[in-house]
Amino acid sequence: MSTENDISDSGVGGSGPGTARVSVRGLVRSYGTRRALDGIDLDLGPGVTGLLGRNGAGKTTLMRCLATDLEATGGRVRVLGRDPERSAERTEIRRRMGYLPQFPSFYPHFTVFGLLDYMAVLKELGGRRERHDEVRRAMREVDLYDRRHSRVRRLSGGMRQRLGLAAALLGGPELLLLDEPTIGLDPEQRIRFRDLVSELAVHSTVVLSTHQIEDVSALCRRVLCLDQGRVIFDGTPGELVARARGRVWEQGSRPAEGVTSWRLADGRYRVLVPEGVGNPDSTERVPVEPSLEDAYLLITGARGSVR
Repeated sequence: MSTENDISDSGVGGSGPGTARVSVRGLVRSYGTRRALDGIDLDLGPGVTGLLGRNGAGKTTLMRCLATDLEATGGRVRVLGRDPERSAERTEIRRRMGYLPQFPSFYPHFTVFGLLDYMAVLKELGGRRERHDEVRRAMREVDLYDRRHSRVRRLSGGMRQRLGLAAALLGGPELLLLDEPTIGLDPEQRIRFRDLVSELAVHSTVVLSTHQIEDVSALCRRVLCLDQGRVIFDGTPGELVARARGRVWEQGSRPAEGVTSWRLADGRYRVLVPEGVGNPDSTERVPVEPSLEDAYLLITGARGSVR
């Protein structure tokens, strides 16, 4: 990140500089000749922000840059008021941040308690008694306390995901970055996860990257859609849904090419017509209220049948 200019004081994306815990200007991350992030401007304050995009859109790269796990190629980043390019400030960011990567890896021979205690030591979470109390709290939050003596290698995939979430929750982070956090969770666990995150978001900044649209609908007051490394939408879930009104309907026969469609359980077809494509004549079509998923598919330019 080469520029020496300070980040502008103007708010971007709904959070002004006084409340922003993450400020990004002109963020670029390249892999060879390919730009995974192409000039991102962003401010994030308290609450839950959902990050949506197709595979390869740049979501995980953005999360890794915010987590200080990946250096930017260009632009400026401030996390919790600090510069991640400076070693001492990067260490302080990591103390005050929780991060669940998309594919967390753990030492398989550790117990659940031992692994979380080790993570708490790395975050310098007080003395032994205080640290152990915090580890127990985190295990209870994700319903793993009964497995505290189990070896990590013996946990199911869903339990390992909850273990990663517990590690991210240690210390009550001011910034919580969650990359595909509900993979492997059953419906009851996902509801508990949503309740936990909504409580944390009262005072913390949470960024949730996911393909689970229902998690975004349930949790997020702000949605960012990425495509080819750029932000193509930044607003509320309601504002995103509003952009799809008049472009979604159901009908009894398979529609012509040029629209997105899929067959429903009752044999009818749900049809999404992108902007710039005229509504095909069909006397059988029935307009319906769009969902957030419909709006997401439309804004990212999905085409053809979805089967």
